[in-house]
Amino acid sequence: MLLECNLARVRADSVAEALGMSGTTLRRRLRQDQTNYQFLLDRVRQYRCERSLRERWRPGKCLADELGYLEVNSFYRAFQRWTGLTYSEYKERYGN
Repeated sequence: MLLECNLARVRADSVAEALGMSGTTLRRRLRQDQTNYQFLLDRVRQYRCERSLRERWRPGKCLADELGYLEVNSFYRAFQRWTGLTYSEYKERYGN
């Protein structure tokens, strides 16, 4: 579900509702699996970012919007956490 939806608009409660459960039940089930919604959202953002960059290079602002970040700097921090490189360093190394 998270792989295909608009990440700027999706919230844990709407995911829970789509799955036919309450937000509390979703949080409890995720906790039973030693994870949480924010962790899953971060992994989906990383996956979609990598997939997008394999297709073509985009400015950080465009990717940040696509991945549901309200601030570009939050995207840049997450990107560096995912890759170990700044967005500029990544572009120099792997950009098309």
